[in-house]
Amino acid sequence: MPIIRAVDGIVEMHPTLPVSPRPPATQADADRRDRSKEQERQTADHAARLAQQAYQQQIQQAPALSPALLAQDLMTSPVTWLPSDSTLLEAWSLMKHKGIQHLPVMSVHGTLVGMVSSHDLLPYAHELESVNSPEPSVGYKLAHVMSSRILSATPTTEIREIAHIMLEEHVSGVPILDSSRHPIGILTTSDILRAIVHQSPLDLRT
Repeated sequence: MPIIRAVDGIVEMHPTLPVSPRPPATQADADRRDRSKEQERQTADHAARLAQQAYQQQIQQAPALSPALLAQDLMTSPVTWLPSDSTLLEAWSLMKHKGIQHLPVMSVHGTLVGMVSSHDLLPYAHELESVNSPEPSVGYKLAHVMSSRILSATPTTEIREIAHIMLEEHVSGVPILDSSRHPIGILTTSDILRAIVHQSPLDLRT
């Protein structure tokens, strides 16, 4: 009967050719087949040994991966902070003096209760820059403008994970807390960019 073969949806038909009867197998034929199989087995074993040797050499020659970069490697420490009863003017003056953009806000009990950034103070910049400004906003407490939703990390959190959260949550600074939830440092987008520039090539892998 004809052979039907499909190639890319096109059916091709090939008529079968007459097949001559095979002569009966001899002992010599069996010996040749055995020798052929043994040669194939030896060739396969040799190829497997070569592949294993090449793999081992590749492992030995490959450079060892460096540990992933952690928050403690880049964070700014010690961290500058203010108590929650501080005024906007005090925060503004401290940020200008220190050249920083983020301030953790602490409660009277020493726990982190919020974050204030220069962006939070920007709407009051005109009053804060004016000498003896009569505007009441100058005396506002930090609790009036601070963000109480705090994204934090530990010293051993990987930089890539922190960068991912910064990007997803649209924040530019993350406080780094110890086991007692006390800020021991702060990591900002500027810290990460500075590391990329000065520590190249930088491994941010997980």
